[in-house]
Amino acid sequence: MQKAARRDVELKMKKDSKCALKIKESIVIVLLFMIVGTSSQVVQVVKTEEQTAQIQEENEAENTQEEIVVGDASYQRNVELTTRSSEGRTSIEESKTQENVEEEQTAETTEQEIVEEPKTIYKSIDEITISKNMDLTVRCGVSKEDFKTLMKNLKPDTTDFFYNNSDTIYDLCEKYQINEVFFCGLIAAESGWKISSGHRSKCNYISMMSKGKLIQYSSPAEGLEAAAKLLHNKYLTPGGSYYSGKTLSAVKKKFCPSSSTWVNLVYGCMKQIVD
Repeated sequence: MQKAARRDVELKMKKDSKCALKIKESIVIVLLFMIVGTSSQVVQVVKTEEQTAQIQEENEAENTQEEIVVGDASYQRNVELTTRSSEGRTSIEESKTQENVEEEQTAETTEQEIVEEPKTIYKSIDEITISKNMDLTVRCGVSKEDFKTLMKNLKPDTTDFFYNNSDTIYDLCEKYQINEVFFCGLIAAESGWKISSGHRSKCNYISMMSKGKLIQYSSPAEGLEAAAKLLHNKYLTPGGSYYSGKTLSAVKKKFCPSSSTWVNLVYGCMKQIVD
């Protein structure tokens, strides 16, 4: 009985030993798998880190190359901009130089024009000369101020008509090429020194007629210009419908053909102006 029990115990111990070995083997295997797995992970991590490092190095190399290229491009742009700026400055300087030359030329031309332009030389009042055969389109040659002085001192002009209109008369004689003394003498001969009421009310000072009546004008300036224009266009310009010459006797032929005293009357008024 004791032997049988020992055997059972031994068998049981053997079984237990086998189980323990199997457990140990299982544990060892598990540990081996764990070690292998861990090693694989470590290797994988190492590889990953190496790849990452390599990628970083490649990226850094590419970035460095890009920076170099960008730097070169920037340098080229800077060079181009500098060149263009230089060209622009050169162009501006050339333009300014050309403008300066043109301004200098214009200034020289203006100076030449100023120098070359003849100054008007006026006669004095005492130098005014008249005659019956004078050219009525040649002005008396005095300045406007002197002409106004002449009209101011005109004793027969008791109503100051000639002095008050002296600016207009002078300008019209300049515009229509009429001798000022003749124009005033004609007005005085036709309207009287005091300007008759009929002529004054119609602003018609040299008896311009239409259908047997004096033509009406709205103002002294309008009436005076109509008179100067008529004399210039019709009587004193070759080709004019009443042109016979530029003297008193020539104008009389068409202006007052039936009068034998008209020339002396007008000339007498002219002498009163200059005496």
